[in-house]
Amino acid sequence: MLEVKDGTFAYDSKDVFKSIQMTAQDHDVYAVLGRNGAGKTTLLKCIMGMLPWKSGAAYLDGVDTKHIPHKKFWQQVSYVPQAKATSDLPVRNMVVMGRSAHIGLFGKPSEADYAIADSILQKLEIEHLAQKPCNELSGGELQLVLIGRALAVQPNVIIMDEPESNLDYHNQLHVLKLISDLAQDSICILNTHYPEHALQYANKSLLLFPDGTALAGPTEEVVTANHLQEAFGISVHIGHDTINNQTYKYI
Repeated sequence: MLEVKDGTFAYDSKDVFKSIQMTAQDHDVYAVLGRNGAGKTTLLKCIMGMLPWKSGAAYLDGVDTKHIPHKKFWQQVSYVPQAKATSDLPVRNMVVMGRSAHIGLFGKPSEADYAIADSILQKLEIEHLAQKPCNELSGGELQLVLIGRALAVQPNVIIMDEPESNLDYHNQLHVLKLISDLAQDSICILNTHYPEHALQYANKSLLLFPDGTALAGPTEEVVTANHLQEAFGISVHIGHDTINNQTYKYI
């Protein structure tokens, strides 16, 4: 279980968001939504201890995360940042870096570690990129590699900062389906610019409003036309179609 209780963050004494309450449990896909500047990425970084809370805290299985040893925390939690220019490491080596939390300080990846990396490359359908330097990848390819590095941790909690960014439509759907599959064994928390993705794939959502308040809970109760209009300042209509006995929601 990952919880945030009374989470508040301030920048230059001004609250970015305040009194965040959220609870994510096994099998949850938890979407974080809000307009640009609302604090979506900041919230993820506070949860992971990369930024300090003004007040409140994040808890992993009931333990305040600031009291969890660094290595132990990153053996349980993995992070997919937004894709940016990176090193010239080959893709396979970048993915196997996700095993570093499980390897001793002076240890080297084992054959088993590389086997895990190769399996992930196949799952993401990027095994053909294994030897390509990361700084020669497209933005979408790099995004998939960073997701692969996070999966190599084999974490209990996966935190993703806009995992569908830079991806074409095919790969967006591929990654979102993968997130749904991963939630069978873990907690997946992602921030996203796409309310449709939350409606289709997330069972829980947190919506940040411009005044720093937030609404969290089951997606069908949080991601509504009225709440989206309040958060984004635009008129919204949510519709749905049923195809082959599956319902798809759209905005």
